[in-house]
Amino acid sequence: MKLHFEGDLTTLLPGIRALSEELKFTEAEDGIIVRVEPSDGELEVGLEQEQGQAYIRYGQRHHFFRGLGLLVQYGSSGESFNIREQQQFDTIGPMFDLSRNAVLTLDSFKFMLRKMALMGLNTVMLYLEDTYEISGEPYFGYMRGRYSQAELQAIDDYADQFGIEAFPSIQTLAHLEEFLKWEPVGFYKDTKGALLVGDDKVEHLVGKMIETASAPFRSRKIHVGMDEAEELGRGKYLDRNGYQSRFDIMTGHLEKVLEITRRRGLKPMMWSDMFMKLASADGTDQYNTNEQIPEEMAKRIPKDIDMVYWDYSHTDADDYEKLIAKHRPLGCNLVFAGAVWVFNTFGVNYGLSLNATDTALTVCKKEGIREVYATMWGDDGMESNPFAALLGLQLYAEHAYTEGKPNWEQLAERVKFCTGTSADAFLKFKDLDETPGQEPNNRKQSNPSKFLLYQDVLLGMFDKQIEGLELNAHYQQLEQTIKNTRVPDTELDYLFEVPEKLCGVLKLKSEIGIELKLAYDAKDLESLRRIATVVLPQISDAVKALRAAHRTQWLGMFKAFGWEVIDIRYGGVINRLDTASMRLLDYVEGRIESIEELEQERLIYSSSNRFNNRGIGWCSFYYRMASPNVFFHVMNPF
Repeated sequence: MKLHFEGDLTTLLPGIRALSEELKFTEAEDGIIVRVEPSDGELEVGLEQEQGQAYIRYGQRHHFFRGLGLLVQYGSSGESFNIREQQQFDTIGPMFDLSRNAVLTLDSFKFMLRKMALMGLNTVMLYLEDTYEISGEPYFGYMRGRYSQAELQAIDDYADQFGIEAFPSIQTLAHLEEFLKWEPVGFYKDTKGALLVGDDKVEHLVGKMIETASAPFRSRKIHVGMDEAEELGRGKYLDRNGYQSRFDIMTGHLEKVLEITRRRGLKPMMWSDMFMKLASADGTDQYNTNEQIPEEMAKRIPKDIDMVYWDYSHTDADDYEKLIAKHRPLGCNLVFAGAVWVFNTFGVNYGLSLNATDTALTVCKKEGIREVYATMWGDDGMESNPFAALLGLQLYAEHAYTEGKPNWEQLAERVKFCTGTSADAFLKFKDLDETPGQEPNNRKQSNPSKFLLYQDVLLGMFDKQIEGLELNAHYQQLEQTIKNTRVPDTELDYLFEVPEKLCGVLKLKSEIGIELKLAYDAKDLESLRRIATVVLPQISDAVKALRAAHRTQWLGMFKAFGWEVIDIRYGGVINRLDTASMRLLDYVEGRIESIEELEQERLIYSSSNRFNNRGIGWCSFYYRMASPNVFFHVMNPF
């Protein structure tokens, strides 16, 4: 496709050229004339094509690039069209978790920014716990793939050419376990993850964090974190100062943080959950809609910081309306953060996140919330990846340019155009966890794709939860479905290699513990021998193939740091399969009288199970999936 742009292109040309290969067009004198003009409204996108000429009218730079994508999408047919869109949010975009092993390479980040530009998203938040350099703090992000100042500036430069505002999200209170674990910086530590509030050295460190994290970015925004700090004031702080209320500690520390941001002319935001929890009767429930913020508490919270209400799982509009109302007495500008569920799974829980997003963003429009983010957390190592979440990001984008709920057919057309991959293909990621026995749309957030891979075949900790569900058959069918869905010459086809190979493991491994226990209890020695010599080696070979595919994907998307964690996990699965084969043969051939692990009764793993309509199970941590025994023991966690 040939295009000839006319108009003031001064700020647009770098972005146009960055997208030309993506959109497969060339700039040429004999191309379709595209007249570029300002629109009547700042939040408007307008484009039309008629009689060999096209117009793109835009209020802000990112509107132009959405318009350019729409022009190529609809204009290649040569037919006339006229599109007018009104952006429903001032700010909308993703938050990438760059702190849970998976640190996107610069090229991967640029890839995501190009997709965002086509979608019309206009902001990106970089979640950086310790994955950025701080001068004079060599242990900050040490061996964690931390970004240099130059890399962060390159991300900001690349985003800016599309009119996308990039800014950092850091932690100035808790969630700093990976930095505070180092003994040489122990003087900064209150508890294992929280800073020692009130200490002069800590205050100096927080100043350096804010200065260093904000310096590479044009934006004056900064997210200062401060979420999930339940342990605040319960370690060294308690020893030094005696008991103090967490609310007093929080507000005192927040005021110190704001003194720093005010001096630097920054516009801060923070997660709201701690204030919501501290206002609840038990100090833990941020989603209790029956309790309100006491007036005396609300008065003491500074007003020059935006509060980010995060909510990833509600699907009832009434819940969002009540929780937004609960935030209003804080008197701060309210920002909303939803999610595309890539957390703690090999897949994407699209069943939950698409429905939650539809509800949440519809309510946000009604309630006048103008700033919205889609978080993509990488909890417990990030076996999934943000590229698999592009369908979810497309939903956020289409919500941003639709007054009500987006039309699914139009959304599917847009995601196919923007990513080259169909909506139906993306939805296969949900079926890794949306198995028999789940609640509809996996609304209880079960993650069998992870715990069935990592659970030990002799210990079978999740076996009682999955009895009778025929999960082997589910994963065998899904493996074939994914194979049939793949389109090898498309840009993102490689994303499906890992789920396909994972299904190749789980079609054999999901129920093997149940089969082992039945054969052992029945003293069926021939079945035990067959499992030891045929089935377990087959599973081991399938795990090796999965590991190889996952390694290729990881090293092509992320920095190398962090892969060692996943590598070790795969090694653990393979080694335990080998040990299981040995012990089974020792038993079958009479060298041992029993297999202690198979003598144990199988119990329900957790209160999240299908017997009480809560799915087939959820586990947040690999080490709890792999073993009930001690992986590590900390004498003093503080």
